[in-house]
Amino acid sequence: MLTAFLSGIGKITLNDIAIPEPSKGELLIKVKTALTCGTDLKAYIRGYPLIPMPGPFGHEFSGVVEESIGVSAFKKGDEIMAVHTAPCLKCKYCKAGLYNLCKDIMDTKVIGAFSEYILLPAHIVKQNVFHKPKKVSFDEAAFLEPLSCVLHGMRGLDIKKGDRILIIGVGTIGLIHLLLLKQKRAIVAITDINKKRLKMAESLGADFAFMPQMADTKTKALTDGIGFDYIFECTGRPEVWESSISLLRCGGTLILFGGCPKGTKVSYDTERLHYDELTIKGVFHFMPEDVKKAYELICKGKLGLKRLISGRYPLKDIKKAFDRLKMGEGIKYAIIP
Repeated sequence: MLTAFLSGIGKITLNDIAIPEPSKGELLIKVKTALTCGTDLKAYIRGYPLIPMPGPFGHEFSGVVEESIGVSAFKKGDEIMAVHTAPCLKCKYCKAGLYNLCKDIMDTKVIGAFSEYILLPAHIVKQNVFHKPKKVSFDEAAFLEPLSCVLHGMRGLDIKKGDRILIIGVGTIGLIHLLLLKQKRAIVAITDINKKRLKMAESLGADFAFMPQMADTKTKALTDGIGFDYIFECTGRPEVWESSISLLRCGGTLILFGGCPKGTKVSYDTERLHYDELTIKGVFHFMPEDVKKAYELICKGKLGLKRLISGRYPLKDIKKAFDRLKMGEGIKYAIIP
């Protein structure tokens, strides 16, 4: 089978490797759609510790069961949607219900969706694989993983109609935040350095869209001078992590979704944190409950996630998709093996 390998910084090769053979409890999936991701792009541009190089990559996908070994819930020909991880259910974090922080979850993840086939191990099959309804396209189904991540970041937040919210960063994740927040009837502003992406955000329902240099002025004008109720930071840039709280109202919450490079540090004004009673929330990955909720939302078909796909490429042209993303062109590309 043909599989895309991230062979070096800025280098992708197509390798012909053996089709994996499933063991008991596993599923061999014929990939129908695999989506590019911001994490994949980071790895392509500068490397990423959770994506070994050289090696296969890609982790947002949907497909059809090619072979099922001892899995009664799925048979050959079933159309499925899935995510690439699942918790071990045995470690101390899992026992405490912190499934996203499972100590084994990243070590047992599956990557290699930019391929003709992908093998799903038993622990993922048991927890995070779902039947895809016929009315849901393979492209939409492949959004299960990023939607699960965004839903996890919103877990526990009491977002209400009329809340004033700022999203920083108009990539896939920022736009998924936008779609979900507009369903909650929040007033959403969004900022980014890319004017084309700002226009896209407006077309998807953003109430206000502006360049970062206008952030202070716009914040005062849009929030009666007090700042936003919630801010979702989706860039993963330390300087943005630091500057974001200046746009937050007293008692507001800053959600740090974008991951910064390992070893970077940020600092905050302790007086603001303490006396203005700010909440700074780090978020990582997702739990099985988030995946189930994401599945239900995708099946309802009301988010319009396929609008975030900027184009489609066959597997042989995958490098063209990543080069376009590197140049800031498009949001997300569907790779069709």
